[in-house]
Amino acid sequence: MRVVSLLPSATEIVSALGVEPVGVSHECDYPPAVTEKPAVNRSRVDAEASSAEIDSQVLEAEEGEGVYDIDLATLDRLDPDLVVSQGICDVCAVDSVLVREAIDRLDLDCEVLTTDPHSIDDVLGDIRRVGRAVGREERAEELVAALEARVAAVEAATGSVERRPRVTVLDWTDPVMTAGHWVPEMVELAGGSEGFTEPGGASRPREWDAIREYDPEVLVVAPCGFDLDQTAENLADLTEREGWHDLTAVREGRAYALDGHRFMNRPGPRLVDSLEHLAGLVQPELFDAPPSDVARSLQATPIEP
Repeated sequence: MRVVSLLPSATEIVSALGVEPVGVSHECDYPPAVTEKPAVNRSRVDAEASSAEIDSQVLEAEEGEGVYDIDLATLDRLDPDLVVSQGICDVCAVDSVLVREAIDRLDLDCEVLTTDPHSIDDVLGDIRRVGRAVGREERAEELVAALEARVAAVEAATGSVERRPRVTVLDWTDPVMTAGHWVPEMVELAGGSEGFTEPGGASRPREWDAIREYDPEVLVVAPCGFDLDQTAENLADLTEREGWHDLTAVREGRAYALDGHRFMNRPGPRLVDSLEHLAGLVQPELFDAPPSDVARSLQATPIEP
């Protein structure tokens, strides 16, 4: 089956099921072999810009032609049987509406599978859906069972903890945004308490004063699309704000940068890796600390890229 995946998490799902996509998005980078596949879309936003500049470019693009553009010639040449797209966020990846318009314009004979996960169960359900679509139902069930067992192990370890620290996960720094969708659920599973967003709710901008008032005991900075170095380059978005050094998480050395490009923001198999990494930060006495290439302590001063 000829599969085109237009978001990194779907590419990871397809690959984990043993299917090699014929085309991917410009952001797909795992497993590493997919970087050699043709990119079917491009972004009109400079991913290397500062967080504030990216936010401005996104707003401008949304008022214009949109954040993403599909390479019609490449899509036509690949002639897919299945295109996997998403409906959760117009900023994170090309959305299903644009994909269907492109397919109709090219008169391609293919199916479109749209993912729209807001919880861990939704992600596991997407793995099953993709498995059915590509004829790998049994492999999908095996993968889901293994992931469920790992989630259950984290939940069992934290189920009886009495001390659940206040946790805030940021998925953008300018403007400050708290992470939603599956992240509040992950915080609770990891043994923390999330006070901003109901499980399944969308990520949204927050006033900095609200963050200060909540005063997280554990702060995880995991901007969507930023690796650790890019997070470091933009950390002044937070550290130069009034009251940063007064936050309990900062004073007690429990403020961290976490690779938001590879983890936390990819609703695929590695979301369970993200849960385990998060648990290591929230309940370090119960779980191993994440590797240094996944998370770094911010201490009370900015980290160096």
